[in-house]
Amino acid sequence: MRLPTVVLMRSQHGSRLHPRLDDDLRHLPELLEATRAYAVRILRGLDERPVAGTPAPSAPSALPERGAGLAGAMETFARRWEPGFSGSAGPRYLGFVTGGATPAALAGDWLTGTLDQNPTSALDSGAQDLERETLAWLRELFGLSEEHSGIFVSGATMSNVTGLAIAREWLGEQRGVSVAEEGAAALGPVRVLSGSPHSSVGKALSMLGLGRAALRQVDVLPGREAVDVARLADELAALDGRPAIVVANAGTVNTVDFDDLRAIAELRERYPFWMHVDAAFGAFAALSPEHAHLVDGLAEADSVCVDLHKWLNVPYDGAVQFTRRRDLQARVFRNAAAYLGPLGETPDFIHLTPENSRRLRALPAWFTLAAYGREGHAEIVRRDIAMAARLGELVDAMPAYRLLAPVRLNVVCFTLAAAPERVGELAAAIAASGEAFLTPTVYDGLPALRAAFSNWRTTDADVRRVAEVLEAFRP
Repeated sequence: MRLPTVVLMRSQHGSRLHPRLDDDLRHLPELLEATRAYAVRILRGLDERPVAGTPAPSAPSALPERGAGLAGAMETFARRWEPGFSGSAGPRYLGFVTGGATPAALAGDWLTGTLDQNPTSALDSGAQDLERETLAWLRELFGLSEEHSGIFVSGATMSNVTGLAIAREWLGEQRGVSVAEEGAAALGPVRVLSGSPHSSVGKALSMLGLGRAALRQVDVLPGREAVDVARLADELAALDGRPAIVVANAGTVNTVDFDDLRAIAELRERYPFWMHVDAAFGAFAALSPEHAHLVDGLAEADSVCVDLHKWLNVPYDGAVQFTRRRDLQARVFRNAAAYLGPLGETPDFIHLTPENSRRLRALPAWFTLAAYGREGHAEIVRRDIAMAARLGELVDAMPAYRLLAPVRLNVVCFTLAAAPERVGELAAAIAASGEAFLTPTVYDGLPALRAAFSNWRTTDADVRRVAEVLEAFRP
């Protein structure tokens, strides 16, 4: 394929440009080529790069007065900062459910910066149409209904904030008030119910003025992180018909447990509640035929959170939020200004997100879906699931370790069999080795480690290296 040739013209007002800017503009093709070569060296060295580690302290330098130009800045960055960056894009970074960036997503991200679109308005660009196409692809990928409309946001936390903001407006609708107009105080007491809520849910409730105290954790099933639906029904019944918000989980952080989404949705026949599903990475179970049953009922949700810089392997930051009630969403986030288009039947994204201005986060997702399709991304999901199962088997065979839960999808949760209190020390030693990165956690009162598989590069060879470092650093 022949790509278009870009001719860079020197500014007619060159004498008015800062000399560094003028020089960089004249040499931009060569500078971009140098940047490309530098990025390629980093990517080719990912297998050897320390996966994590404690960087050496670096005293901050003074703000440059004149600047060094792009080449000088790149040299300074390569010397002072890049060596201390983690290999989080690589195959043995197993912390925080962090994906990498597929080649197509990386190209899309570069072009996102190059084109520098602000897709909040349709007044000047077709960027919104590309975003809508990408959202439709994702909706199909996760098996959501045609009723679900979506938006791009920065991450799972902002997706939860957005979904719960719409839920807050729904509560107001049930009580005959508009929270968007009158404020959260008009609602009175609010109850939010969840079995194993992610920490971002409490943050969202705080930001939305509902308060962390509104969250009540419902009993979970024995030995599980999945909510006991019978106990959830009891909590809803105790509200005597008052509407509530239920935050269901499609993939908990520690053990990737799934609530029975179908059973929760059926409770709405008896009790009024908004069903928000936190499916930050669990939604991708839909791509594995052996695990798709775990997200049965996801299409019944009123709002859904999915994080794309996890298992879709797009660069940070990128997530989506879906809802059935775009009308309530627009009521919450509408933006009135003379220079903006009207709300209309198909609102501009500026009326649907917390941000007025944002980058075209859809472009990396569009590129990776266009490049590899459902089949390619399903292969990544199935391979990561298989790699997690394999590490679980290897850990289970080591006397020094004990699995704390079955490996249900892509996370292995385990602890030290004889000395759980030394897990923090173990995690630090593994990170310092540069061979792998696993995050410490607490599960059922025990200090534990989580190995989360979501990177497109991870293979069986990487699993073996992780197992070897676990064996090497066992107490």
